[in-house]
Amino acid sequence: DYLPHIKNLRIGTRSLSFWPQRFTTDKDADELITLLRRVRDEGKRHVAVMAHLSHERELSTDKVQAAIKRIQEEACATIRSQSPIMRGINDSAEVWANKWRKEANLGIIPYYMFLARDTGAQEYFNVPLVKAQRFYADAIRNTSGLIRTARGPSMSCTPGKVEVTGVEDIMGQKAFILRFLQCRDEKWIGRVFFAKYDEKAYWFDDLEPLDGMELPWDEDGLPKPVPDALY
Repeated sequence: DYLPHIKNLRIGTRSLSFWPQRFTTDKDADELITLLRRVRDEGKRHVAVMAHLSHERELSTDKVQAAIKRIQEEACATIRSQSPIMRGINDSAEVWANKWRKEANLGIIPYYMFLARDTGAQEYFNVPLVKAQRFYADAIRNTSGLIRTARGPSMSCTPGKVEVTGVEDIMGQKAFILRFLQCRDEKWIGRVFFAKYDEKAYWFDDLEPLDGMELPWDEDGLPKPVPDALY
C-alpha cells in the first residue's frame, strides 16, 4: 500500500446511469471491480462511488441494477447519489422523493441536491433558490429518516459550498437562511448567515445583504474573516 495516509476515497461518475456496462460487461469491467476491491482491502479504506443520478428512471433498468449490485457486493464500495436540480427534468418535490426512495431501496445513500453551476449554457435548466429550497424541504418532509442524509439545495461556488436552509423573517426583513457546508476559511464551516429574499436569485452572486448586515464574502467571492463575536 503506497498511500497509507489515504483512508477514504470517492469517485464521482455519471457512468452508473449513462453506461452501467462499465461495471458489468465491458472488456475491463472485471478488472475495474477487482481494482476497487483491492484499493479497499489493502488499505482498509472506505471507497465511495458518487453516482450522478438525476431521476428515478435512471435506476429502472436491469443493467443499472446489476451494476449497483456488483459495486456493492463484489467491490464492497458504498454508492452515494447526487444531482443538480434542473428545470423540466427533476424540478418537483415528488420527483426527488421518489428518486431518494428508490435509491434507499437499492442500498444507495442520498447525498446532495445541487443547484446548477453558473457555467456553460445552464440558463435553460436554472431553478430559483426559493423554489429549489421548497422542493427539497417538501421532498425530505415526505420521506423516512433513512433518506434524510441528503443535503441541499447546495451551491458549489467560489467561497465554498453553501446550503440554502430556508426562508424566515429577520428583524422585519424577509431573508434567505444559508450556511457553509464547506468553505475556503474553515472557521465559516457550519455557520449560518442571511441574505435578502429574492425570487429571481439563482446563484450566490445574485444574493444581496440584509439591511445593516454584510455577506460573508468580498467582491471577488472570497470569504471575509469571521467576526470575533462569532467565535
